[in-house]
Amino acid sequence: MEYTAQISNRDGRWRLYVVLMDVRASEWPEHDFGPTDAVPTVAQRSRALAALGFVFTGGAEWEWAEYYETHGDDASPVRLLAAIQVCSLDGGQS
Repeated sequence: MEYTAQISNRDGRWRLYVVLMDVRASEWPEHDFGPTDAVPTVAQRSRALAALGFVFTGGAEWEWAEYYETHGDDASPVRLLAAIQVCSLDGGQS
């Protein structure tokens, strides 16, 4: 089964999480990279996902998007969000 892993930055902290359907967002597996100005590398993201029990599927290319903090206000701060498909290391739902 495939899942979507996402990484985003809020208040200077990069957070990686795996979206699990039918599970509350507060219960999604996640990794906090702590305060940093640098975007975590693909290797760092891969290690974090492995620690959560997931691996990339079909390569390690992340799709990046930007969105406005305040919808419809092009003067508001822009947030970055990236996503990639992953699967469980054990082949089942983690």
